[in-house]
Amino acid sequence: MRTLRYSINVTLDGCCHHEAGLPPDEESMRYWTAEMERADALLFGRVTYEMMEAAWRRPATGTWPDWMEEWEIPFAEAIDRAEKHVVSGTLDRVDWNAELVRGDLAEAVRRLKEQPGETLWVGGVTLPVALADLGLIDEYEFLVQPVLAGHGPTLLGGMHERIKLELVDRREFRSGVVAQRYRPVSAPATPAARG
Repeated sequence: MRTLRYSINVTLDGCCHHEAGLPPDEESMRYWTAEMERADALLFGRVTYEMMEAAWRRPATGTWPDWMEEWEIPFAEAIDRAEKHVVSGTLDRVDWNAELVRGDLAEAVRRLKEQPGETLWVGGVTLPVALADLGLIDEYEFLVQPVLAGHGPTLLGGMHERIKLELVDRREFRSGVVAQRYRPVSAPATPAARG
């Protein structure tokens, strides 16, 4: 069964909007590239899919845009070729190596997790809240940026229940970014009632 890992850049004050001063530097982009290459498939909501496609889809000319730094191209190539699944009730079709996920979200994601492989990667803001509430996220990976945004959407804002996590990996970058990966802590089994 594949692990569903939620991965995102976040500021120190919990903002996870891509315009909140979170542009990755070369070292963190290498990290994201390695993570993208390890993922068997990507899971996006409509907004994240459209945003990522606009930024990282290879242009029809085959030439990456001038704004893209040389060190960003390996990430662009990795995400461009990745298998993608898009949860949307408004899109009629998708392309860019993608398929639409329809129907019951919990069942659809469980089916994706049951496919062969190791990691199913999810990004974005809204879809991960629904997946966390359903108990479907196996790992949470945050690249904490040394920035205070002071505004914008916050990480997992609107979750219904608290989720206790345990740290399973931590890495510091020269830029001050800290990559942290967590797993939910399972509640201890309650002993059977004695009678």
